[in-house]
Amino acid sequence: MSSTATPEKRRTALDALHRSLGATMTDFAGWDMPLRYGSERDEHLAVRTKAGLFDLSHMGEITVTGPQAAQLLNYALVGNIGSVGLGRARYTMICRADGGILDDLIVYRLAETEYMVVANASNAQVVLDALVERAEGFDALVRDDRDAYALLAVQGPESPGILKSLTDADLDGLKYYAGLPGTVAGVPALIARTGYTGEDGFELFVSPGDAEKLWLALTEAGASVGLIPCGLSCRDTLRLEAGMPLYGHELSTELTPFDAGLGRVVKFEKDGDFVGRGALEAAAERAASQPPRVLVGLVAEGRRVPRAGYPVVADGQVIGEVTSGAPSPTLGRPIAMAYVDAAHSAPGTTGVGVDIRGSHEPYEVVALPFYKREK
Repeated sequence: MSSTATPEKRRTALDALHRSLGATMTDFAGWDMPLRYGSERDEHLAVRTKAGLFDLSHMGEITVTGPQAAQLLNYALVGNIGSVGLGRARYTMICRADGGILDDLIVYRLAETEYMVVANASNAQVVLDALVERAEGFDALVRDDRDAYALLAVQGPESPGILKSLTDADLDGLKYYAGLPGTVAGVPALIARTGYTGEDGFELFVSPGDAEKLWLALTEAGASVGLIPCGLSCRDTLRLEAGMPLYGHELSTELTPFDAGLGRVVKFEKDGDFVGRGALEAAAERAASQPPRVLVGLVAEGRRVPRAGYPVVADGQVIGEVTSGAPSPTLGRPIAMAYVDAAHSAPGTTGVGVDIRGSHEPYEVVALPFYKREK
């Protein structure tokens, strides 16, 4: 008899610390990650009003270097990576030849010929394999750097002040979607002004050996302004309120960026061919003439929470499907993102319901995002 061993879950450099803080752990893309430390609602509201501290070390870092690094990335991804300035970052996607989305990514330009591609944990291997395959014929090297980094994020209105107390890096000059090398609490870090919460904040890429020192320093520096540790559960409700897509929910290989309402990330004007160009040009034409389904926001009139996969209905017909749903701590009502037929996608559309276990709960269609911070 042969027994199939379950693969060992990966643990971040902060694993022991999370357990000492009483975190509820969960399996996420093969990693053992903190889901919450206490109340999800308290963690969510801390990020909206004060600050939250996250361990995001499950994200996948891939370094691309060499004289033709930019050309390789222009060919492999849908964005114009050649136009990313030094120290800047760009949100983009990697697609299959048929236009289906393999993953959404952030690409940081670290040096003249050095880029860091950050993939979602669940897709990191797929993205790595695709980049290695697509690198053939380019004078560029693709390196798996997933074990070289731990990633901590400080998110929320108090985050600039917290970080300023620990670094002499020019945070005021650091724009959204930019990154600069610096030292935080004596730890060398890439300081990026990025995040997935809809708030101002920073993501700090550091050596795994420095992660615990940095976490403790941030915890201490943020204590007086209400910073608390936050898990993946509130990260999901924060990104949902901010209308940010999550791979496996709003994005998949079944959809092109145009289907997801994110056609703006595809740059047809860049030099040279890129993987999926032909299929994406056709998808762009389809979307312009008759969009299939449109990604919209739904706000509940009642209290029942919609979940991914639930049908969206109108006049007794299924007109779409929920991709993400949760109670919104900020709005005080359940919310969802869903793909619905274009005829029912206008904000303010009523008569739309979600089939929650056989009962049709009323929802209003709203424009995304549900929440936008005041700048």
